[in-house]
Amino acid sequence: MITTPGSPQTQDEPTGPVEAASAAAGPTGAESTGPAAVEAPESAGASAVEGGQAARRRRLGVLFSVALLAYLIDLGSKLLVVAKLEGRSPIRIIGDVMTLQVIRNPGAAFGMGQTLTIVFTLIAAAVIVVIWRISRRLYSLPWAVALGLLLGGALGNLTDRLFRSPGVLRGHVVDFISVQHFAVFNLADSAIVCGGILVVLLSFRGSNPDGSTHRTAA
Repeated sequence: MITTPGSPQTQDEPTGPVEAASAAAGPTGAESTGPAAVEAPESAGASAVEGGQAARRRRLGVLFSVALLAYLIDLGSKLLVVAKLEGRSPIRIIGDVMTLQVIRNPGAAFGMGQTLTIVFTLIAAAVIVVIWRISRRLYSLPWAVALGLLLGGALGNLTDRLFRSPGVLRGHVVDFISVQHFAVFNLADSAIVCGGILVVLLSFRGSNPDGSTHRTAA
């Protein structure tokens, strides 16, 4: 402590090596801003990004697995019924309520719009493109299952449109499950309906494909 001549005021100065070192270091509480301080947040952010990408890859795996399974089941069932049932009498499953019989359907699911074959072919192709775009930000497991069912069903019926008679884009879809007073449909139609119902339920619950949630109107 130094007393200035002629003045009662005093001024503190470092009186030892510890205080001198503290004064030279700068204000108390200053934080290091060097590379070591920045490295921890950057590594944490990189780990979070890698974890999100891994989760998205798993969801895509579920989507494509469900789609492939739905597609193969639909394709196999159609090949089987065409080979075994086409041109033959219907097979009764539940009396006259449910039967198996092969119907060539130029329209949409459940026999609707039979004069719009090309239109429904283009719609099916558009649905596949939309699902692919949504899958780019897919992090929700239920949405992966729903979109997989839609994709597998759309691909199943699109295959018929492209490769069955009477020609490309105009092919007739093979339907074979007949329900009395309802419709004749196939397993691709069933997958599309189940996927659509699941999408509606998820939307009502406020679930988004990216894993986030939103509030629905009361």
